[in-house]
Amino acid sequence: MTGEDVAREGLAASLDRQSYEALSQYVDILAGRGLEWGLLGPREGDRLWQRHIGNSLALGDVLGRGMEIADVGSGAGLPGLPLAIARPDLKVTLIEPLLRRFNFLTLAVEELGLGDRVEVLRARAEETKRTFDVVVCRAVAPLDRLVKWTSPLFPDGALVALKGSTAEEEVRQASKFLSKQRLTTEILELSGGPGVEPTRAIRVTRF
Repeated sequence: MTGEDVAREGLAASLDRQSYEALSQYVDILAGRGLEWGLLGPREGDRLWQRHIGNSLALGDVLGRGMEIADVGSGAGLPGLPLAIARPDLKVTLIEPLLRRFNFLTLAVEELGLGDRVEVLRARAEETKRTFDVVVCRAVAPLDRLVKWTSPLFPDGALVALKGSTAEEEVRQASKFLSKQRLTTEILELSGGPGVEPTRAIRVTRF
């Protein structure tokens, strides 16, 4: 059994049937249109559950119930769409400035039947005139730039950015800017479940 099989079966065991079936449909979309449109690298098709779905779902443990979430620079919908599928209590806005990715997300949300609680917004984070409980993102930008773009979006909430092994270094490099903005950070150790490598995130909140 491959690592991908272990991850898929582990996630299947931890989710209800409806969520798992919807995630499977989303994985098929990623493996088809996502690769064809160049939203994922050509080698990513063999590790979608292990690297992308499990990694995204790891954020679910740090999100409170009923929250409004913004996924900034959503790209192929990661981590926003897996979170929306597995956590029907969340309202999710996928923010993506690039037209091809916006079109991909719009089609995916329609095909997955998520239009009642997932919105796709074509905009840059710094152009968005809305606020959210939590802003999430994955592989968008270094922390200092990310905070400049997103801090107006979470005036009373938090930014949770998946970062992996770069977390401490990014916090160190952004420390002066964060202090001036009266922002504090916490590095979170996240588990994606069986077959999914543990990952890390930086949570940014106000003093």
